[in-house]
Amino acid sequence: MNKFIQFSIATFAAALLASCAGTESNTTGWAINNKTNGGFQSNLSYKGQETGPGLVFVEGGTFMMGQVEEDAVKDWNNIPRRVTVSSFYMDENEVTNVDYREYLYWLRRVYDYDYYPEIYKSALPDTLVWRDKLAYNDNFVENYLRHPAYNYYPVVGVNWLQAQRFCSWRTDRVNESILIEKGILREMPDQMDADHFNTEVYLYKQGEYVQQNKKGLKDLNPTSIYGKEGRPARIEDGVVLPKYRLPTEAEWEYAAYADGGKRMYNRVVDKNKYTWNGNATRNASKQDRGDILANYKRGRGDNMGTSGWLNDQADVTMQVRFYPPNDFGLYDMSGNVAEWCEDAFDEASVPLVWDLNPTYNDDNEPRKVIRGGSWKDIAYYLETGTRTFEYKDTSRASIGFRCAMTYLGRSAGSEF
Repeated sequence: MNKFIQFSIATFAAALLASCAGTESNTTGWAINNKTNGGFQSNLSYKGQETGPGLVFVEGGTFMMGQVEEDAVKDWNNIPRRVTVSSFYMDENEVTNVDYREYLYWLRRVYDYDYYPEIYKSALPDTLVWRDKLAYNDNFVENYLRHPAYNYYPVVGVNWLQAQRFCSWRTDRVNESILIEKGILREMPDQMDADHFNTEVYLYKQGEYVQQNKKGLKDLNPTSIYGKEGRPARIEDGVVLPKYRLPTEAEWEYAAYADGGKRMYNRVVDKNKYTWNGNATRNASKQDRGDILANYKRGRGDNMGTSGWLNDQADVTMQVRFYPPNDFGLYDMSGNVAEWCEDAFDEASVPLVWDLNPTYNDDNEPRKVIRGGSWKDIAYYLETGTRTFEYKDTSRASIGFRCAMTYLGRSAGSEF
């Protein structure tokens, strides 16, 4: 018999055996997904996590985190150490004004402004961050957040707490949209006040959403209370996505370096200084030679260069995706606006102290890490290893954010 046919038969037989074995428990021998056998359900055909809107997959790995170049300002607050980062998702670009206005519109629509004005007002960016006694910036104060000309510019004037709340809101809206798309929930445009979709309430208090249930998933439990209408989705179904959140500092730095393009097998042969390949801030390609690769300040008072030959085309912020992405497909990881991270700036981050690991979820530490440099910073702050901080209740015209999401599973292409 032809060897190819033999191999095909063997492969098919192995797959058939595997599929049959997967329908009963390896622990008890009882059938899985069988109503006559108790109705225990498990998504055995799960094909992997869906990529959420706006996200890019970042395959994890190990890298040297911290300031590996000479620290020009002698802060010594980011001592190099080798770390491993799990695979995760990150926003392709910074959250924009139009993204944030969608959030503000939802808050004002759902929470009655006449009764709960503080909810909407607490989310408003501080547009007065543009005020500067050395510049006439009234145009940005009045128009930057609202005018369509700035739709795709990064939102600024948002503090760390506001960024966290945006991530929570986005989680709920994305999961509600997924459930509606899959026919599990029906649309409820008239949601008001506390009567609106919340992912955690949906998963852990599923009786709260009976009125929004449309068709539901098949319930094999013989004593089910849902009947033919179907049950709500559960975590075990793999339908809802994990939480959107701010990236950790390690995730941010790993994604910014994108050293995968400079590796030879399992060795990085030439570590990037910035988020792009090479150690210069100008494009080295023949086609775009000399073009600035990020939005930053070349020197005191020089935000954009000379008329007819502008450096980076921007005096303050620039629309997202204007400059080339890095090897992960992420835009503006250096320059444009600095970005909030999840981490607190450790109290031990002072010279001669070597225990400089960041702290996580520390409400007692008001200083939060920001990374990437901005339009008002010199090139030093664009270096991927440069670490700075700002207080979590502070808003700046030079600070924005992007969201991340945990990847549930092993690295794509990895082997055991």
